[in-house]
Amino acid sequence: MLKDLLYAFRILSPIVFGLVLFQILILRSPLQKPYTLLGGYLLTLVGLFMFLKGISLCLIPIGESVGSNLPALGSRVLIIGVGFLLGYLSTLAEPALQALAMEVEEVSIGALPKSTLVHAVAVGFGVGMSLGIAKILFRISSAKIIIPLLLVSLVLTYFAPAGIVGIAFDSASATTGPINIPISMAIGIGLSKVIVGSDPLLNGFGLVGLTSLGSAISVLVMGMFSGI
Repeated sequence: MLKDLLYAFRILSPIVFGLVLFQILILRSPLQKPYTLLGGYLLTLVGLFMFLKGISLCLIPIGESVGSNLPALGSRVLIIGVGFLLGYLSTLAEPALQALAMEVEEVSIGALPKSTLVHAVAVGFGVGMSLGIAKILFRISSAKIIIPLLLVSLVLTYFAPAGIVGIAFDSASATTGPINIPISMAIGIGLSKVIVGSDPLLNGFGLVGLTSLGSAISVLVMGMFSGI
């Protein structure tokens, strides 16, 4: 426990103390409400420690367990379908995406509702998750999936409305948050470990990139049909 707390301290402290020293010594500006700053730092330290501990105790183990037991379904099509559902549902709970969607709704004055963007991203994430699982099951090279998706995203970027392009790629980044990453990565590694002849190092990784591309493409397509 103490080791994990010290690890969180080593991650957080350099950037916080570095910014404080930069403001005081370089910018010559006094700190506003230093006691509040100290309290916020301590809360952030405890929160980061609990977050990292929670991931190691819950999300990663359960993700690997689900991934390693997916073959028990007996059907590759069913496994891929479950992968889509897991990706879709986990994206709905992603806090970074919720925050982005609220900002988009506010800036667009309601032209792009929060729920519409969230569900569009979730569908794309689920499709990317399905492709990642199919890649593991059928031992497909990552390049054979990623390169075509990149080309599709480039073409859609050219034809999609200008207002939706930035939102699409920011949405893809927002999916790489504290819920989606541990779950999708752990499921991929867990599944790859139990597939005969599959190398977890080669096949277990890459799902995050596929889900991000899927999310971006999904939002671009939505923008083309909605005319935003």
